Amino acid sequence: MNRKPIPIVIIIMIERVLEQYWGYTQFRPFQKEAMECVLEGRESIVVLPTGGGKSLCFQAPALAMKGTGLVVSPLISLMKDQVDSLKECGVAAARIDSEQSYIDRKYLYDQILNGEISLLYLSPERLFSKGFIDFLKQIDLAFIAIDEAHCVSMWGHDFRPEYRQLGQLKEAIPGIAIHAYTATATQPVRNDIAKQLRLENPKIITGSFDRPNLFYQTERRTDLINQVCGILDRHKNESGIIYCIRRNDVDSLCAELSQRGYNALPYHAGMNDADRKKNQETFFQEKADIMVATVAFGMGVDKSNVRYVIHTGMPKSLEHYQQESGRAGRDGLEAECTLIYSGGDYGVWKSLLRGLEPEAMRAALNKLNEMYNYCTGVNTVGGR
Repeated sequence: MNRKPIPIVIIIMIERVLEQYWGYTQFRPFQKEAMECVLEGRESIVVLPTGGGKSLCFQAPALAMKGTGLVVSPLISLMKDQVDSLKECGVAAARIDSEQSYIDRKYLYDQILNGEISLLYLSPERLFSKGFIDFLKQIDLAFIAIDEAHCVSMWGHDFRPEYRQLGQLKEAIPGIAIHAYTATATQPVRNDIAKQLRLENPKIITGSFDRPNLFYQTERRTDLINQVCGILDRHKNESGIIYCIRRNDVDSLCAELSQRGYNALPYHAGMNDADRKKNQETFFQEKADIMVATVAFGMGVDKSNVRYVIHTGMPKSLEHYQQESGRAGRDGLEAECTLIYSGGDYGVWKSLLRGLEPEAMRAALNKLNEMYNYCTGVNTVGGR
C-alpha cells in the first residue's frame, strides 16, 4: 500500500472541515490519529466506544481528499440515518439501496461518475451485486471504510456471513486502502478483522472504554416489573431503553408498563417495518419516553439524552452489553445502566443459539460463559 505523507495544509483543512460542517473546534481522543491513517493511505482498524466519534474518522477526511469515500454498512436504516445527518450538515453524501427507484439510482450513478459525491454508503450485498465492482472501477475512489467491522469476524458479537465477502476487495479494487471501524472488538476479533479483510500492516487504534458518567449495577431478577418500575420512577419524563431477550418479552412488558401509565413503545423484528419506523421516530422525537426492545433496536441508535438503559435479561456477550448499555449518556451527563438477570437466561440464550455452525457455536458459548460469570461475580460496578 503506497502511503502519502500528509501536508500540513491537509491537517489544517481537516480542522476547518470539522468546524465548518460539524461545528467542532477540537478532535475527540484518537480521532486525529485515525483521520491521519485515512489521509496517508495507511490501512487501519479503529475501535472507539459508542459515542466516541468513529464515523467522523472517515467522514471528515473524505471532504479533504480527492475522490469518493466508499462506506460499507450493514443496515439500510443505519445508512439512511448517517446520510441524512451528513446532508443536514451540507455534505454531498448518498446511499444506494433497495428502497430507491431505478430512476433515482440512475440519477445517483451519474452524480457519482461526475465526482459530485464525497461519501457513498452501500451494503456488502449491493457492493458485490452483478456489475457493481466494474462500475466502481470507473470512479475515483479515495478509500474504503468498513463500518460495524466486527460483523466480519465469526468471533465478533454480531457476525454476518455477507461481510466475509469483503476480503475480496483487495483483488476486486486493488490499490485502495481499507479501514475498519467498530465500537467493540477484543484482540482476537481485531486480529480476525485484519485477516478477513486482508489488511496490510494496519494501524490499530483503540480508545478508552471508561465512561465515568455511566453508573453500572447488576441485580438478580426477583420481581421484574417492580424492579423495572423502580428505575423508571427515578427517571420520570426522561428517555430510556429497556432491552428484553425475546420478542414476546418485549410485547408483554410493554403492555404491562402502558397499563401502569408509562409512555412505552415496543420494537422488535417481528413487527412490520412501518410500525418499527413509526415507534423509533416517536421515541427519537421525544413523544415517548421509553423504548422496550430486543437487540433489533441496535446499530445506529444515536440519541444523546438516554438517561438509562435497562436489561431485563442477560445479554449474550460482554461486547453486546458494552455496546447496548453504551447508548446511555452520550451527551456526557450521568446515566444509569442496570442489568437484571436470572440463571435461566443462560438456558434461553443457549436455546436461541442452537443451529449455529460448530465453530461459531463454540465462540458464542464462550462469550455467554463470560457474560454469566460477570453477572454472578459482581454486585455493582460503577463509574461514579
